[in-house]
This record gives sequence, structure tokens and C-alpha cells, in this order.
Amino acid sequence: MANERLRGCISASGLTIEAVAARIGVNQKTVERWISTGRLPHRGHRWKAATLLGQDETYLWPELQKDPQVQLASQAEFVQLFPHRGAVPHDMWKKLVDDLTDGLDILVYSGLFLLDTRPDITEVLATKAVDGARIRILFGDPESDEVIRRSEEEGIGRAGLPGRINTSLSYLSKVTEVPGIEVRLHSTILYNSIYRSDSTMLVNPHVYGFGAPFNPVMHLQRVPGGRMFDHYQESFERVWETGKPYEATR
Repeated sequence: MANERLRGCISASGLTIEAVAARIGVNQKTVERWISTGRLPHRGHRWKAATLLGQDETYLWPELQKDPQVQLASQAEFVQLFPHRGAVPHDMWKKLVDDLTDGLDILVYSGLFLLDTRPDITEVLATKAVDGARIRILFGDPESDEVIRRSEEEGIGRAGLPGRINTSLSYLSKVTEVPGIEVRLHSTILYNSIYRSDSTMLVNPHVYGFGAPFNPVMHLQRVPGGRMFDHYQESFERVWETGKPYEATR
């Protein structure tokens, strides 16, 4: 059976089959067989194709969801579950920034606790950016309906959450123009706060009527072949694309 998902994603990417084959490192005929016969590529080729096309490999090849190897890899990605955010060791939050080398992605509404507990965080982030790390932070748009609604749902009034966001933005205003540091505002319904540092990720799911500190936190570690880490990372990327750049008021 032909793989129409793979065909469609290649077409949507604007790439040719020849270009995809070259980027993955296989013959053009090989990619054509993946499409026309539905042949399952080798694991390394699947990862490269999924990354190139910006898709989860289980979307391109749904049969992988029943693959024991994929299931075991996804189980290995899950390190620990904390019952609430306060149960996460302070040192773990510190290491997300201090051990950063390649990339830091943060998706929150306010994330004020990170800034309140690290007086030196702006200096550390600036140093990491100068050393080559890519730092992307998404805050909720304090004027958006979604943020105001969440604030009311958590019982802190219409101005509670927007006020916390503005405080966070004021803390980071001094480094928003540092090359390598990007801050955007989003107006999505936030289902999870995401904190990703290189291959480590903390995911804080949100529960209706409760603030983020009261909700569980999952510790994930990227494992080749797993899908949980990349699943949440893809969610971050989608919100990032919709976010609007934040310009600090001078």
C-alpha cells in the first residue's frame, strides 16, 4: 500500500523526492519505493526523514506504534514523575540552565518561579548564548483572552497572571537583544508548560482550576527511537511559529 502521508509531507515541504533522498543519504529510487510500496525504511533513515519533514515518525509510518522497539524506547524516555512542581529538586531546575550547551526551549504563561529563584539567571543565559546556545522562551501574551481566562480559572483574578507575566518580562528585558536569545509571546491555550534543555525535558501538565505549581511534572530524557520527547518538542515548535516577537520597552 502506498504511503500517502509520506508523499503528502514531501510535497508540502516544497522538496523534491531527489532532494529528500540526497538529504537522507539514500538513492532516489529508495525514497520512491518508500512511497509507492509503503516499505518501512531503516531506523536511521526514518529519523532523518521525520526530522527533515518536521513530522513524528509514527505519523509517517503508523505501523511503528505497534513496534516493540519503539514502545521500549518511549518507555526509556520516561525518567520520573513528580506529584507537583514543588517536588522537583531545585538543583534540577538549576541544571537546566547551568548544563545547557546547545538549546534551551521554555513554553510557559509566566514562569516567574524560575526567575525569582535565580537572581543571576539573565547573566547565565547571556553567557550561554554568547557560547553558542540557542535560547527560545515563550511567555503568554498578558493581554490575550486566553491568559486572562486562565487567570480567572485559577482564582487569582483577571490581573493576577498578566501581572506575573509582565514581571517575568521585566526581568528578561535586559537580555532580549542578546544574539541567540529570543523571546516571543503566545496566545494559545496552554495545556503543558515545557522546559527543554538539550536532551532533558520537564513537562508540567495543567489541570483545570489549579495553578501550575500544584500540577505533576514529568521528567523526560531523549532516547533514539522514542516518541514522547519529540512529541512535546513538536508542540513547542508549533507554538513558537505562532508567537510574536517581544520587544522590551526602553
